[in-house]
Amino acid sequence: MSTEQAATEGERTGASLAGLGHGVRRLLARTLGPVLPHRGTGQQETEPGESRFSANDLRQCLRIACGAGLGFVVSHLMGWNYGVFYTVFPMFLLGMIPALNAHVIRQFLGNVFLNLVEVTLVVGLTQHLPVVMTGLVFLLFATRFRLMAKGPLFLFGANGVLTLSILLHFASYPSVDLLDLLANHVTASVLAVVIAAMMHLAFPDTAERPRPAGAEKSAALVRHQTLIGACTATLSFVVFQTLDLRDSLSAQMATILILFALGYPGARLSAVKRAVGALLGCNLAILLQLMLFTQSDHLLLVLFSYWIGLMLFARIHLLEGGGSGVGFGGLTTLGILFGQYLGPNQDFFYDALYRFSSMSVAMAITLGVMAVLHRLLNASAMTRAHEP
Repeated sequence: MSTEQAATEGERTGASLAGLGHGVRRLLARTLGPVLPHRGTGQQETEPGESRFSANDLRQCLRIACGAGLGFVVSHLMGWNYGVFYTVFPMFLLGMIPALNAHVIRQFLGNVFLNLVEVTLVVGLTQHLPVVMTGLVFLLFATRFRLMAKGPLFLFGANGVLTLSILLHFASYPSVDLLDLLANHVTASVLAVVIAAMMHLAFPDTAERPRPAGAEKSAALVRHQTLIGACTATLSFVVFQTLDLRDSLSAQMATILILFALGYPGARLSAVKRAVGALLGCNLAILLQLMLFTQSDHLLLVLFSYWIGLMLFARIHLLEGGGSGVGFGGLTTLGILFGQYLGPNQDFFYDALYRFSSMSVAMAITLGVMAVLHRLLNASAMTRAHEP
């Protein structure tokens, strides 16, 4: 790379990060503005790339908060394990997919039952053959990322990458009951679909949503996005298989979620947004626990505080346009902390701080790996990304 190209890339990176900082400040101001004293008319102007908070956005906000709250309540009342499944799955289905139809349900549930076969065969038959197991995992991830890069089956691929990573992470520990893990995965997924249907009936859209426009991609770009995603996800799998990181589920999820940007430039911005969202989510979770203090075992009070946090981050999520950014990072942070770590024998404050620190380190390493892969793949015309 020449000196001029390096300078241009540096200026572009600086401008992107500066714009990101400005966008985050505007999002927070627009989210907290309605509940804080302010001067002026109260009318908020939008900049390019931002969205106004429409009636449809309010309905989706309520769907996300009420749906994730309902999943949390059901899992706690029933005493089911793996509470993170019951909090995060409804968020994913209601937050990332604004509409619910038969095509979405088929993709979501189809991936669930395919996961059962994949995890059972891979873990059951090749756990004692780590090289073979890693090769099979790479093929599974490559298949999912190719579907994501193609577009029409993005939900199937994205949900497959996320759930496969979580299931393989838990299943790698001998003390984990694999049957109980898979049973909770299926139960939480079916419950998420039922909850999503109930939320769409209770809070339907007030206007028809426009269909997203499909993007044309070259074969080289599809190969680039497939390989950079599959290689990075497989490396994350190897690290979490090799090291004892049982309490680092949030870090693993962060390394996977930033891959949804399908490329290094998008992942770089997504990582910063997720870090901001996770930091805000951890701080809000600690603040809510301080407010509850000795009443943290009172389910109704916990649910109310959890719902308030969900509504706040759901609003930020929709003001961003519905992607995996600050808002969704805050949502998943609350979902993991309340679903996985809220209990009588858990140090909630330590878990919140550990989540943010481990996630930041994991994302920094992931971005470093993606930068190297991005450079290597761009060296060949067969896998070169055509950036704008």
